[in-house]
Amino acid sequence: MTKAYVQTVGRMAYLWGWPLVNAANRADAFSKAPEPGLLGGVVPVGFNRNAMLTGYISPDEHFVTCPNQDVVYGAGYFTLDKEPIVFQVPEFGDRFWVYALYDVRTDEFSEIGKAYGTKPGFYMIVGPDWKGEMPAGITAVVRSSTSSAFTAPRVFMDDTAADHAAIQSALNQVVFYPVSEFDGKMKTKDWSKLPHFPAPASKGETKWVNPETFFDQLPAVMKSVPPLPGEEALYKWIGSVLDAAAKDPEIKQTLMESAVAAEVEMISPFFQWRYNGRPAGNGWNSPVNNAKWGTDYLNRTATAKSNMYENRPEETKYIYRDDDSQGEQLNGQNAYALTFAKGQTPPVKGFWSLTLYNDLHLFHPNPLKRQSLGTKSKDLKYNADGSLTLYAGAKSPGKDKESNWLPAPSGTFSLYIRAYWADKAILDGTWQPPQVEKVK
Repeated sequence: MTKAYVQTVGRMAYLWGWPLVNAANRADAFSKAPEPGLLGGVVPVGFNRNAMLTGYISPDEHFVTCPNQDVVYGAGYFTLDKEPIVFQVPEFGDRFWVYALYDVRTDEFSEIGKAYGTKPGFYMIVGPDWKGEMPAGITAVVRSSTSSAFTAPRVFMDDTAADHAAIQSALNQVVFYPVSEFDGKMKTKDWSKLPHFPAPASKGETKWVNPETFFDQLPAVMKSVPPLPGEEALYKWIGSVLDAAAKDPEIKQTLMESAVAAEVEMISPFFQWRYNGRPAGNGWNSPVNNAKWGTDYLNRTATAKSNMYENRPEETKYIYRDDDSQGEQLNGQNAYALTFAKGQTPPVKGFWSLTLYNDLHLFHPNPLKRQSLGTKSKDLKYNADGSLTLYAGAKSPGKDKESNWLPAPSGTFSLYIRAYWADKAILDGTWQPPQVEKVK
């Protein structure tokens, strides 16, 4: 194996395996939580159980990219090789909700939520090799293709004190636990009393993949993630170089150097929306195949870098941009406007929002405590002709327009549309978001 050959396979393996190692390291971090709680007091963590917030995620959150303030989040990692996990679906009424369940590849393996007509009751997650019998009282079984799985329940909440109070009874029944604890009775948990755990120090999202140790971790991760049909040869090809590296320090060094270079040259640019997904019209981009990547390794890794654990398109359509209508990077020192024509806000059965993120894909704390606008916002002002103009910039567009303003940092920022339970017009590209114009 020449050095050039090892470098070539190494870079390809790094692109392919980056999301898998990322997911494995997140699961390992969650496993260290002694019980469900809040990391840094703001991010829910649970292992073989879930934890839930009781309201929107805090704008102070600084180690998970691209959160939103439309839903109440939960999170939990599970090891399914020991025993299945039961999860409860309470009565949500007309409220939009989805329990996204992911395998190590970051593929969503479930269809559980409002959009699927899921009925209240008890459900069970099993691993790839589970051959047991479904206990009486369980409505259905969902099977993960990997023995490790992740969940991120999302439950919509209006930006009102009344809805914050109304949602609590349902949230308290969003509970995941080992099947050995299942007794057929709906369990409740007061999520407002979760313990707080210290968060790792980081500027921006926690660095879940370390290129220096990537190829030390990859063999074990590949053993725990069986190949997809057609991936058998890919596994053997990568495995042949990993086997050689285990015997030859020079090959191992070359692999490590390839990973370091690939992180800078190939992975880091994926953080920018202009390198994510495909054009969605008027300067916006949107991911393809999200949460059902299959062998779309490019988009799987790009999303894992910029915004890991997206929902499937039929659950949520994501549309984002870095630039204005002239192709220049959005910057808070300027003022911007985007106008939805009358009747042309995102067509959805669920809800929609426009969120503003800083250069790290995190919220910009501001005196209005406003990170997004959309369906949840009850004081948006429409124009006389029925159109809706939203504003973004560091300076207020004026008191009469402040209800429609997203405060921006004084530097780089990006904009991000979410369309939950999107209509066909969004999914097939018939509907396109409006251009973002710099206000003169």
